[in-house]
Amino acid sequence: MAIVVVKEVRIPLMSKQRFNLKNVLTVSLSHLFHDIYSSFLAPILPLLISKLGISVFQAGFLDIIRQIPSLLNPFLGVIADRVSVRYLIIIAPAITAISMSLLGIAPSYIIVTILIFMAGIGSMLFHVPAPVMIKQVSGDRIGKGMSFYMLGGELARTLGPLIILAAISLWKLEGTWRLAPFGVIASVILFFRLRKIKVVKADKLENPIGIKSTLRTMTPFFITIAGIIFFRAGLKAALTIYLPTYLTMKGSSLWIAGASLSILQFAGAAGTFLAGSISDKIGRKNALLIIAIANPLLMWLFTHLHGWLTVPVLILNGFFLFGSGPVMLAMVHDHDSEHMSLINGIYMTISFVLSSIMIMFVGYFTDKIGLDSTYSIITFFALGTIPFVFFLKNK
Repeated sequence: MAIVVVKEVRIPLMSKQRFNLKNVLTVSLSHLFHDIYSSFLAPILPLLISKLGISVFQAGFLDIIRQIPSLLNPFLGVIADRVSVRYLIIIAPAITAISMSLLGIAPSYIIVTILIFMAGIGSMLFHVPAPVMIKQVSGDRIGKGMSFYMLGGELARTLGPLIILAAISLWKLEGTWRLAPFGVIASVILFFRLRKIKVVKADKLENPIGIKSTLRTMTPFFITIAGIIFFRAGLKAALTIYLPTYLTMKGSSLWIAGASLSILQFAGAAGTFLAGSISDKIGRKNALLIIAIANPLLMWLFTHLHGWLTVPVLILNGFFLFGSGPVMLAMVHDHDSEHMSLINGIYMTISFVLSSIMIMFVGYFTDKIGLDSTYSIITFFALGTIPFVFFLKNK
């Protein structure tokens, strides 16, 4: 009888650590500080369109410009796996705050694109290492940790439109530069908070897997995730980037359009807070399947209802639309690897590229056939998410 000898291999034991609520909250609040400024663009797009005389497509293209630095996410991820980049997280809010606050005084479309690009650099410096830090302080409750982290971002996108619209009411569009110092102050506060977080790196594997082998192993997973992101991206673009423009074209005031975006984001905050923890219990695949079915139905209702009836539908749309974020991010970080920042960076790059393609499509078709018809098309397109969900594994 043959005897098989199995060699013991040490693996990272991060899952045995306890959920560190204090550190999770600290990183999540830093996400809040940063993303408040990132959320300024959508509410002021109608004003920029009017001031600069640009098309809807050109206005939507600004969000793509902001995300171009995300193409460097994998390279930053490789660096982040080797050195501590917490100070990049600290400085990011100041970079983004200064860039976004100066949009109001930008005299031309070219200057606006430069400022948006700088804000994208700040976003890249923050969003690549931050989820990895969340994973390491979340112990065996990664989904819960990602929910807290994503909650910070969604609350920021709830508060951001209200803050920028209040600033415009007080100082007009050209006076929004006065918001920049608050982002610098946030970075100073984060310096004293984040530098105290003790992140313990996972044990080295006895037989470590190289970057090429890691990428080869992760390719099927990335392809599946890419399909989910691509078919959902149209809905997300329509309900975030273009929602204020859609509502103003339908006759709503800028305040109502901005408030609607805040309602959507606030509902999304609830979705992000609950979805990750729920997926810890029912499985990532089951959670994503529910979301994939619910969102197209709710989007169809939103485009066919009128008046106050659209409010509860918008709330439900936000809940499920943003609920997918922490679930997919937790699914990415369910993998144990010495290259987690690289994996996270690749995931973010895939998200950027595919989301950008859909933003351009939505903007292009809006200029050609109008937002109403475009919204109908992307509603049915989102049903393509469902087959890809079935290819996922729960763990």
